[in-house]
Amino acid sequence: MTGDPGSGRLDALIDGLIRISSGDLATRLPVSDARDEIDALTAGINLLAEELQSMYGDLENRVAERTVELQRARAELQRLVDTDDLTGLASRRLLLERLGEAVHGAPSPDPALVVLDLDDFRLINDSLGHSVGDAVLLHVASRLRGVIEPGQLISRLGGDEFAILVPSGGIDAGLATAHRALDVLEERVMIGPLNVGVDATAGLCVGGPGTAVEDMLRDADTAMNQAKTEGKGRVSVFTPSMHRAARERMNLVSELRRALALDELEAFYQPIVDLRTDRVAGAEALVRWRHPVRGLLAPDTFLDAAEEGGLMVELGRWMLATVIGQIGRWTRELTLPDSFRVHVNISPSELRHGDLAGYATALLRQEGVPGARLTLEITEALLVTRDHVVDENMAALRAIGIPLEIDDFGTGYSSISYLQSIPAQNAKIDRSLTQELLSQDRQCRFVGAILDLIHTAGMGAVAEGVEERAQADVLRSLHCEYAQGYYFSRPVPAETMRGFLTGSRQLPGTADDVRWA
Repeated sequence: MTGDPGSGRLDALIDGLIRISSGDLATRLPVSDARDEIDALTAGINLLAEELQSMYGDLENRVAERTVELQRARAELQRLVDTDDLTGLASRRLLLERLGEAVHGAPSPDPALVVLDLDDFRLINDSLGHSVGDAVLLHVASRLRGVIEPGQLISRLGGDEFAILVPSGGIDAGLATAHRALDVLEERVMIGPLNVGVDATAGLCVGGPGTAVEDMLRDADTAMNQAKTEGKGRVSVFTPSMHRAARERMNLVSELRRALALDELEAFYQPIVDLRTDRVAGAEALVRWRHPVRGLLAPDTFLDAAEEGGLMVELGRWMLATVIGQIGRWTRELTLPDSFRVHVNISPSELRHGDLAGYATALLRQEGVPGARLTLEITEALLVTRDHVVDENMAALRAIGIPLEIDDFGTGYSSISYLQSIPAQNAKIDRSLTQELLSQDRQCRFVGAILDLIHTAGMGAVAEGVEERAQADVLRSLHCEYAQGYYFSRPVPAETMRGFLTGSRQLPGTADDVRWA
């Protein structure tokens, strides 16, 4: 007896549906010649399977594409995390990761970490703009790439601070790398028409198994800061005693704030002598700190702390108020010649922040002192890299009658082109140029050439650091107008300076009978 053929077709239909529902979308059911309801249902199922197969293929393609996109996004995110956006160097995160790997798997000798900070980079940003600053950072990154060895890693930690991981070799390898980096950064950088000087200071520490990577970074940074206090452009190796020095610097900033509030600071005055007459022509005001424990402190012991603590503007305003007040008292008590003036150093911070001319005007009016009694000394480096803000402040100072003087002249920027653009009355020759004046004929000729340059620009010259009569004689023969230094007098309190002004005290190296120029 033959079975019902429709029953077999239904069984085949059910089997096909089971295969399709299990994911075999390539399954296609046979259609009979009967062309009945079962065949119609079979054809519909085949169409559905074909559509599902197409949709599933599209879905697989989209999933594959999305997977590729996600992989690319993940790789880009990892690149962003591991790379400094500006320079393309390793990020701080990647540095710490690789440093941790080097420390925990350290061979002998141990890994070293070098931290470099660009000297006076803020001056470049403030005076030339952040676009020039960024260009300088790119040049620095390029030069640092050229000094590392295989296996070493360069990172930009942020701002103007960089780090180099030396995974093995200990202190010797670290020092060699640090010195190569400092040497290559000594070369000046051309940014368009600008010739920009870039120097750096470095700190080095060595780690080993068990050393925390954050501690290594802190210690290398501490060593770098210590190097800056000893003189920029050098490298220092971390020692535990440096932590104490760092704490002392922090304490010094706090104590300096207190000193400003409690009037512990004092202005000393170093006479400036007219070499043509051997008579006093003025004085330079220099700050001193009468510390309650450490005694009388010279500015080189606390000015870095003032800079770190953001106190330079406040300190400068204190100095200006003190000096103008002292000039007012001398004017009322003594007969000062018209040519007498007191020189005051002005920091870059003062020229870039606040209304310096307005503040000076109020003080001058209060004391009844003309602006010509002051001379404001501005460093050569600032004048070369000045921007419109500095120019505007200098113009405002000149408008109230305060002359300007170029300080530290001859330390690397001197040129006729820039001298012609600066409305300064005098230029002060840096003491480094007068120290060898007697021992080297070449130095004497060199100083003579600098004096010619100053005079060609229509300015007078002041030589600082004169410690012997013979130096004064040579400077006089070179037609230097003014000089100051220990040969004439060390910086002295206001009362001692008053004695020089009245003639009650003898000033070495000057005319005995007349004190005034």
